[in-house]
Amino acid sequence: MPSLHHTGLTVRDLERSLAFYRDLLGMEVLFEQEKEGGYLGAIVGYPDARVRMAHLAFPGDVQRVELFQYVSPEPRGEPGEPRDVGITHVCLRVDDVDALAERLRAGGATFFSEPVLVDTGANAGGKGVYLRDPDGVILELFQPRPEDR
Repeated sequence: MPSLHHTGLTVRDLERSLAFYRDLLGMEVLFEQEKEGGYLGAIVGYPDARVRMAHLAFPGDVQRVELFQYVSPEPRGEPGEPRDVGITHVCLRVDDVDALAERLRAGGATFFSEPVLVDTGANAGGKGVYLRDPDGVILELFQPRPEDR
């Protein structure tokens, strides 16, 4: 049976992204490495691919985030909007969405709104907010309703 191993995010500057995910969000770096050509080039479809990458996870969590910086070929494109086909978001379950949003905003993150109370549906009573990481990747901070914490 398949299971989720990691969510990969292509970033422009691995160090800048590590400062966000490690230092502001509190993720732990499991490993960092550089790869060039070989199987990597075959998998991504760029024979000359050269990347820097890091795997991170929250303490005690098995789910990983992979930060993937292409050194070659050079990255392209700009971040899209939540409504654009092909755009994804990564949802992070948090204990205190207001406090974390305040800390991330102080660290330079840009938000789509203030944290919003979920007032209908299965998550009614929870809170959530969308923001962008330093590369424009859309993240959602989700605080479950009290009875689900």
